[in-house]
Amino acid sequence: MGIVLRLNNVEVVYLDVVLVLKGMSLEVEEGKIVTLLGANGAGKTTTLKAISGLLKAEEGKVTDGTIEYRGERIDKKDPEEIVKMGIFQVMEGRRVFENLTVVENLLAATATRRDGKNIKRDLDLVFDYFPILAERKNQLAGYLSGGEQQMLVIGRALMAKPRLMLLDEPSLGLAPLIVSEIFEVIRRINAEEGVTILLVEQNARRALEVADYGYVMENGRVVLEGSASELKDNPDVKEFYLGLTEVGRKSFREVKHYRRRKRWL
Repeated sequence: MGIVLRLNNVEVVYLDVVLVLKGMSLEVEEGKIVTLLGANGAGKTTTLKAISGLLKAEEGKVTDGTIEYRGERIDKKDPEEIVKMGIFQVMEGRRVFENLTVVENLLAATATRRDGKNIKRDLDLVFDYFPILAERKNQLAGYLSGGEQQMLVIGRALMAKPRLMLLDEPSLGLAPLIVSEIFEVIRRINAEEGVTILLVEQNARRALEVADYGYVMENGRVVLEGSASELKDNPDVKEFYLGLTEVGRKSFREVKHYRRRKRWL
């Protein structure tokens, strides 16, 4: 299989003064789902933007370390070059083109493709994963529900024929039944289409149900990593991210400490 994505001691600075990533390192194996867990402000979204090249839009930049995709450095490349290499980021917040129809949103992702003859087939594939989008295909995206918009942005990513999909908080603000549907489709996309996935998610329970491997971030660096099963059984992850202790559940406010296990000092 091999490693398709490698971050090695990456530092990211915003506005030339704010250090957000502080030696971030991770690896993503081809064909796997890897999840990146952590609280708000840990640096998860910044990590994805460093990979996809979108830091420049927010006056951020990689100041140290390297990012490699299939053995080639990409941390100095422009976003359009990175997309053409097969990396596509689904951003947090369901960023649809509100004044375009569902079909027009999906077709917008095909601009970098060269295999125009397969676009109709891929539209059918998206509608197979998300039947509700087929029913709404001529409707303006701005009138879709939050769950339908999340389905649309994932479908739009599929239309770009990604080899590596970066998913940022796909469950954010969605009802539990919709979350279950979204995560089932994520699992299917990985298993059936062979798309490698790097998943950023605050819902640790859901993320670890579909992931093969996971990293836990705090303050811009990895503090814990392991297989999904190892992380689910880890007492610190249970307490701090799953809300479980040996005697049952408790809220985050009741958590007094978190025994950090740092990989790099």
